[in-house]
Amino acid sequence: MSAPVVTAPPALRAVSRARVRHARRRLLIVLSLLVLVVAAFATTLMAGHTFYPASDVLRVITGEQVPGASFTVGTLRLPRAVLALTAGFSFGMAGVTFQTMLRNPLASPDIIGISAGASAAAAVAIVVFSLSETEVSVLAITAALAVALLVYVLAFRDGVAGTRLILIGIGISALLDSVTSYVLSRAGDWDLQAAMRWLTGSLNGITWTETVPAVLAVLLLGPVLLFQGRNLSALSLGDDTASALGVRVERTRVTVIVAAVGLIAFATAAAGPIAFVAFLSGPIAARLTGTGGSLLIPAGLVGSLLVLVADFTGQYAFDTRYPVGVVTGVLGAPYLVHLIVRTNRAGGSL
Repeated sequence: MSAPVVTAPPALRAVSRARVRHARRRLLIVLSLLVLVVAAFATTLMAGHTFYPASDVLRVITGEQVPGASFTVGTLRLPRAVLALTAGFSFGMAGVTFQTMLRNPLASPDIIGISAGASAAAAVAIVVFSLSETEVSVLAITAALAVALLVYVLAFRDGVAGTRLILIGIGISALLDSVTSYVLSRAGDWDLQAAMRWLTGSLNGITWTETVPAVLAVLLLGPVLLFQGRNLSALSLGDDTASALGVRVERTRVTVIVAAVGLIAFATAAAGPIAFVAFLSGPIAARLTGTGGSLLIPAGLVGSLLVLVADFTGQYAFDTRYPVGVVTGVLGAPYLVHLIVRTNRAGGSL
């Protein structure tokens, strides 16, 4: 006699089909984001005051000497575009890491003081000590890591509560912003211009010297976050649930914080604290892909797309050239107000 055929219950088959549809939709969205990022990157290299066809751009990238294009594309546009891509990806991944881990859309490096720490250190380095660009970058990276450690230590009490960490971070951010304002008020004209260019978030004058460290940070720290993606998703369910699922909560939290802060620090040291990219990327990615699955790659792609488009828009869409941080600030500030108003109307807390 043949063995009876066992069929899955209709409800289970329906759930399975829904998961397959969601996975396909998610893959399609990620691929679409990737295509948009590649298109924005290519447009940044080809378009500007002088247009170069894709064939000339490819020849420059492969090392050929093309009159005019070798300097414009190879020296001016390519480092800038690579840093825009890299910094946006870093901000996006790091921002959604904090938002997922702490289960709060306000838990962004922009909000909890990490970017403010790098900015204050850079302002002091430029105005008070007149340090070189490399020294300013090193000090900014160190300060971002130190502020993250300080916020974590002050927020730790039998674990780290998201709301407590955010409130402490906002307080430290306000203090560091005051330090930055005081230093700028005593700056000379030349130092003030240099500091403001850095603090606004700008890709003007970028060379490979600033770009390469940020790229290396993504190559080294990005895989760390991706490897912890499943544990990070478990942390979003709460410490007790994550622990019951076998996640070593504190070790995972420290690992992802160090990796995320490292990404933020190197990106900020290279391009300045480009406003609201880390804050916006995660919610946009979540809205596009829906619930379920890690948001690290989608948020990174959204961050890259935001910075590439904002930088190109700031350069060529207006009569005056605006730094990329001004454009992203215009996009992010209304969303922050909307988020706070929506939370208050819902009776929630930040």
